[in-house]
Order: sequence, then structure tokens, then C-alpha cells
Amino acid sequence: MATEQTQRLVTVTPKAAEKIREFMAEEAEKPQYLRVYVQGGGCSGLSYGMGFEKQPDEDDMVIEQEGIKLLVDSYSKDSLGGANVDYIESLMGSGFKINNPNVTKSCSCGHSFSTE
Repeated sequence: MATEQTQRLVTVTPKAAEKIREFMAEEAEKPQYLRVYVQGGGCSGLSYGMGFEKQPDEDDMVIEQEGIKLLVDSYSKDSLGGANVDYIESLMGSGFKINNPNVTKSCSCGHSFSTE
């Protein structure tokens, strides 16, 4: 397990951090970490995932920011470098949004992407 301190692999906005803390507090198992990851799938090849964890895996990078401990696995780190996790509230709905500078193509539904 590596700790990412100087270079921010993934950043979190204050609004997203507030919502993450709120959702973590509601969880019965009291998770300590938020995992942000990339997995194969969707019409463009990759999709994002997020979930709570109690502890990191051996190949995880741990990023502490805005009072949140993020986990990024070794598979996801190349696709997520420089990404930003935000929380958006609008008339169309609310939820987390990942702004990723590595995306070269995304599908029309907005749920999958590819990088080069």
C-alpha cells in the first residue's frame, strides 16, 4: 500500500467531500475509505465506480484530502491521473461527477469512456 502525498492522483471538491462524509456516516459498517476505480464495460470500454471500504488492499494508493481517505488501485491509477471528484446538484438530479482529463472519447449516454 502506497500513500500518495505530493502529487494528487485524484482530487475531491469540498462539496463532494461534504457529501462523502454524510453518506459514510449513514453506513452501518462505518467505512473509513472511499474507493474510486475504473472497470471495463460500457460502449466506450471503461466506466467509473465508487464504493466504501473498511481497509485498503495491498496494491491501493491512499490519498487523504478534504478529510476523506480515497483508495485507488494500481489498475485504475493510469486512467484516473489528474481526475477530480465533484458533487453536482441541479434540476435534472444530483450525484457525483468525475472530471477526468485523460478521457479521449465517451459514449453518448455519458456512462463510459476511453483513454489513449
